Amino acid sequence: MLLCLFPKLKTSKAVSALREFFRSPFYLALIVLLMAVSEIFGLELVVLYLFVILAACALMVTDDSLATVPIACCGYMTISAPNNTARYPGKTIFNDPHFNVQLIFLLAVGVALLLTRLVLSILQRKPQKRIPRLLSGFLWLGAAYLLGGLFTSYYSGRTMLFAFTQLASLAAFYVYYYYTIDWSSVPKWYMPALFMGIGFGIFAEICGMYALPGVFTADGVDRTALITGWGVYNNVACIMAMCLPAPFYFAVTRKNGFLYQFVGDLFLLGVLLTQSRGGMIFGIIVYLICVIWTLCVTKGREKYNHFVAVMITLGAAMIASSVFSRQIGKLFASVIKMGMDSSNRISIYRACWKKFLQYPAFGVGFYQTPGFGFEYNMNHGAFIPPRAHNTVMQLLATGGIVALAAYAIHRWQTVKLLFGRPTKLKTFVAFSVLALLLTSLLDCHFFNIGPGILYGILLCFAENERKQKKLCSRAMRPA
Repeated sequence: MLLCLFPKLKTSKAVSALREFFRSPFYLALIVLLMAVSEIFGLELVVLYLFVILAACALMVTDDSLATVPIACCGYMTISAPNNTARYPGKTIFNDPHFNVQLIFLLAVGVALLLTRLVLSILQRKPQKRIPRLLSGFLWLGAAYLLGGLFTSYYSGRTMLFAFTQLASLAAFYVYYYYTIDWSSVPKWYMPALFMGIGFGIFAEICGMYALPGVFTADGVDRTALITGWGVYNNVACIMAMCLPAPFYFAVTRKNGFLYQFVGDLFLLGVLLTQSRGGMIFGIIVYLICVIWTLCVTKGREKYNHFVAVMITLGAAMIASSVFSRQIGKLFASVIKMGMDSSNRISIYRACWKKFLQYPAFGVGFYQTPGFGFEYNMNHGAFIPPRAHNTVMQLLATGGIVALAAYAIHRWQTVKLLFGRPTKLKTFVAFSVLALLLTSLLDCHFFNIGPGILYGILLCFAENERKQKKLCSRAMRPA
């Protein structure tokens, strides 16, 4: 934005260096590092200030909003475990008026910066004439959310507000970045590199969860004690699974890419360490799909190297499970104890089906969807309602046939986008989205704000994939 007033600054070596930095892997690594440090050490306010300062600096010296993408993806994962409002109600930083004032200030500054960038993008260059391909599907889905519970006694302003929040989490950044990023200057490696970086950051946060009090007991690890400030072990497993395909993108696009396969192994270990049963099952499925894809896409020496890497991984897993079987049993004690118990999900699905049969057209809205054996009390102050822990059942109970039809339209559009004229980048996005959709079959991730933001940004990058540059940074160039 500063360059609009002083265009000669582009010739400055310092400004040129800053512009290069904000488009480099090192900047991505810095944002991810700040995210992990904030969550592990409880430095939320410091890191949020740094995020806003970095965003302001980047928007001043660059020509688009690309540098804000890592912050948008990482921002909500900065909250530390002691500030988990669900686990410690009334005892977190969000109950501190001074923190809330500063948080509102930072959010206001952030929104002002983004809106200024949007206006300048429209004035500086001709905006894209095409309407985003997925916009109509998002709007149909949003409309169905807003109509959820219509003609019932449950319909209220709160229902509409939460429905709008859902739509915004999915589509706001999708639309914003569609129009404010100069896609011709974006390297194809950017989004896979960001998600691989987030994977390392989340793995660090998973390790941090094991340092929390109450995790290790005489009977083994108690997975219910594994939390962050932005979610419990199930939520962390979803994000870790979404990051899992990222290293496989580099495995098929880089010389000696088999080394990235070992990064994929590390990410799978991270998913397993979350001890989320759904995350573990679907994480393994996504991992196997990525491995098979890698073996199918690579050729010659690279295919052989990947096959050897797979054998090494398999052998190491077999040896570890044999030598450390007792320790592994203690580590996953609570998962083994749970076994195939549904954690009340079956009764939730039955209750959702009953709600759908009562109100088949528009459902009962978000705030009357059954969640783990209790109904939402409209007099209760919580903004986040109980969810069905299954995407289909959630749609049926929340918005009935209308919501399910709108979701089908949106899903068909995403399938056409990702599998029509497929590329390696689109395939990475498809696998990451698949991880979200699969884990949402046993949980409510698709209806959580954080994964929704990641989902919309991934689809935006996939849609603009053909405009992106193959090379933009020496650090990530293929050999």
